[in-house]
Amino acid sequence: MRTLLPGAVAALAIVAFAGCQRAEEPAAPQPVAEEAAKPEISAFQVPVRYHTLDNGLKVILSRDTTSPIVTVAVYYNIGFRIEPRDRTGFAHLFEHMMFQGSENLGKMEFVRLVQENGGVLNGSTRFDYTNYFEIVPAHKLETMLWAEADRMRSLDITQENLANQQGVVKNEVKVNVLNQPYGGFPWLDMPQYANENWYNAHNFYGDLEDLDAATLDDVADFFRQFYAPNNAAIAIVGDFDYDEALAMVERHFADIAPSPQPIVLPDISEPRQEAEKRASRLDPLAPRPGFAFAYHVPERLTPEWYAMGLLDQVLLQGEDSLLTQKLVKEEGITSGVSGGINALLGNMLNYRGPMLWTASLIHDNDVDEEQIVAALDSVIESVRTEAIDAATLERAKVKWRSQFYNDVSATYGFGRADLLASLALYDDDPESLNRFEAEFMDVTPELMLRTAQEYLRPTNRTILVLEAGAAQQGQEVANNE
Repeated sequence: MRTLLPGAVAALAIVAFAGCQRAEEPAAPQPVAEEAAKPEISAFQVPVRYHTLDNGLKVILSRDTTSPIVTVAVYYNIGFRIEPRDRTGFAHLFEHMMFQGSENLGKMEFVRLVQENGGVLNGSTRFDYTNYFEIVPAHKLETMLWAEADRMRSLDITQENLANQQGVVKNEVKVNVLNQPYGGFPWLDMPQYANENWYNAHNFYGDLEDLDAATLDDVADFFRQFYAPNNAAIAIVGDFDYDEALAMVERHFADIAPSPQPIVLPDISEPRQEAEKRASRLDPLAPRPGFAFAYHVPERLTPEWYAMGLLDQVLLQGEDSLLTQKLVKEEGITSGVSGGINALLGNMLNYRGPMLWTASLIHDNDVDEEQIVAALDSVIESVRTEAIDAATLERAKVKWRSQFYNDVSATYGFGRADLLASLALYDDDPESLNRFEAEFMDVTPELMLRTAQEYLRPTNRTILVLEAGAAQQGQEVANNE
């Protein structure tokens, strides 16, 4: 995932800050009648207007006049989970291809167009989508829509561009995974050990041989099938007029032809895990061992899924979490434990298929694996054997709401666009964003207990031990001296 440009982000921050007014000196307090009613607290509400063009493109508009900027986010319903067999890493490779030029914009001219108009951009490949977004001054909305439509309609697919990006992606794999301590641990490793279905369990970054094997025909077929308007959603968030924005989308996207063949996505279901799995791998560069564990989570949008989100808050999120208290503060096994549902790759709402609740930690060489497992078991079993108290549940809900609001408001409108586009792609219902808080608030201690008993059982768990190769090499050198 490319990094936002610091200077441009700072410029956007200044724009946003400029829209704020200095508070006046507070007036002297006035007496208030005792019978005066307290003002009601407004319910959480994101404005949403949803349309589908005749060619299948889903369009989500959400106005926010806080500052004169706009976010344009285009999401394609193709992620690394469902890329073709024998072409691992292809979805990520194609993300790079989308910056190589189109009919009216030459190689890398898309990037320059955004930057020269005072904006920032990014793109990423995740489990179930590939996305591209731009954050620009509000009056440049149509420019961005024209540019996104141009590459959806007419990507420049050439052997030169393919070979160039194969090299770029291979180097990215080497830098981020193969030549870095803890590279891919546990986000890339754990799905391969915990899942059974190939689509959920292969190397998402891509094997180097598979990346080399991709052909120009592969690229053209992939583009034709998945980068079509009937397999995409566009979310626009910011300072714009609804009717004008929709007219712009129609003007630039309505004549793009849908996929010439039905888009058939593979079966990505995952069988129920019936026995604990344990695995280990050697990291030749790691100076200290790592330990990770994962549980399959309930199906998305079910009552148990909401409860699992709150169990995550109780067990893993924040200094008050039970695992932090046990592993860090009480036993001193590690300096920190982190993870979550869809950890490191998104949040609870922006994925479609089976998912894991994953956590990981790095520890000293003298810490025994079974010591960690025993501490982990003591914490997990505490929420499986007895319902949590009302105060703990209320605190978990407050923490979840805080994280939810942070996700919605993140990155100058992109956070909102991300959630709206995901909900449109997967559920055809972006307005459901306004109902999630109520669903979480309705979770009871009894539902939490039933969910923990089923989904946090030992037979639903996978444990991955990362052996510290650098430490072993150091010990061998010391023994030979």
